[in-house]
Amino acid sequence: METTHYATLDETLYQQTLANGLQVTMLPKAGYHKTYAVMTTNYGSIDNYFVPAGGSDYTTVPAGIAHFLEHKMFEKKAGDIFEVFSRNGASANAFTSFTRTSYLFSATDNIKTNLDTLLDFVQDPYFTEASVNKEKGIIGQEIEMYEDDPNWRLFFGIIENLYPKHPVHEDIAGTIDSIAKITPEQLYQAYHTFYQPSNMNLFVVGNIDPVETLAWIEANQADKEFAPATPIQRQFPEEASDGSDIIPYRMTQLPVKRGKSIVGIKGLAPVSRDRAGLKYRTELNLLFDMLFGDSSQNYLQLYDQGIVDDSFGYELDLARTYHFATLSGDTEKPQQFSDAIISLLEKASDNPDLNANRLALVKKEALGRMLQSMNALEYIANTYSGDDFGDASLFDLVNIIDEITLTDIQSVLKQFVRSAALSVFHIEPLAGDDAK
Repeated sequence: METTHYATLDETLYQQTLANGLQVTMLPKAGYHKTYAVMTTNYGSIDNYFVPAGGSDYTTVPAGIAHFLEHKMFEKKAGDIFEVFSRNGASANAFTSFTRTSYLFSATDNIKTNLDTLLDFVQDPYFTEASVNKEKGIIGQEIEMYEDDPNWRLFFGIIENLYPKHPVHEDIAGTIDSIAKITPEQLYQAYHTFYQPSNMNLFVVGNIDPVETLAWIEANQADKEFAPATPIQRQFPEEASDGSDIIPYRMTQLPVKRGKSIVGIKGLAPVSRDRAGLKYRTELNLLFDMLFGDSSQNYLQLYDQGIVDDSFGYELDLARTYHFATLSGDTEKPQQFSDAIISLLEKASDNPDLNANRLALVKKEALGRMLQSMNALEYIANTYSGDDFGDASLFDLVNIIDEITLTDIQSVLKQFVRSAALSVFHIEPLAGDDAK
């Protein structure tokens, strides 16, 4: 078992890749009563075009199948897995993102039993025609709920502008029509392709002995037979490197009291999956904190002018095959909002908020948030399992944040913020009595 000690954080990671390819990472936390474990497969909603395990030709599966598979994994012939966890004092859940699917539990005791339960149910698929058809109705209601959410519509509206061809613009849950096409055979096909142990990782953090915990996991895996690992082949539509495939503007009307505006920025250059990629993401986060954080002059001026309010926010999403940033808010004048944000972005290289003193401030703030988050077991496990930067991880962020300079910020601004990479999506209230 390999160990890596991070002196700055006084944390030690224990790692082992099992014979079947499963990557196990453990982080003991002295003084904690709770243990949190998450098992993650490198498979998400965008992976709809791939070569099935044992096959030779590419196939297309319905949008939403990764999320559908996540739901169905908890239902077994013997009953509901949630009840099994509950009987053993654990709280369980799962989630699907664009690129990952994770299954998790937290508990204060019966850790071995709950770890066995997690490993066993994730590695034992069970789908029937009847149960799949029943789930379509349940997920269909979930989809309809999101379709009625204006913020959800705003978010996917801008993604569709930025990525009109890439499957990242499709709702993670799919659509009513797409999930209607899902069959048990397709679920098994996706499962055997992407749920190979070599495509998965298990992170355990909390009140654990890493040597004992690894022995439990190895014993569990040794009792099972797995098909030989096969290379995973997936393809995505080619993106225009100059941003020419971006839709510059769209709008829709919904029954909302106030309008909504969102500005999106598409990353046009590929991001390396190593420490340099993690540094790049950190630089972008610091850049937006400098330009639009609630202590920036830009934000204060926009607020005083009534262009933004407390609903304003910005975020960066960076994963394999795509990355983008969004800035959004509720507003009476969506066009004024997006024009003001774009003007600031396009003139950002000369913005007075981009200075060494402000960089030092936002670096301290980022470091403080990061160190505070390291007290949350869920944050540590989910962030570590969800990132893909080779040997670099959130445990390297203290050093990465420290080494970033104003020159780095100016460089990443020039690389990422380009006029050709910008897009706008607006939601405006329905006219007359239809608004609410």
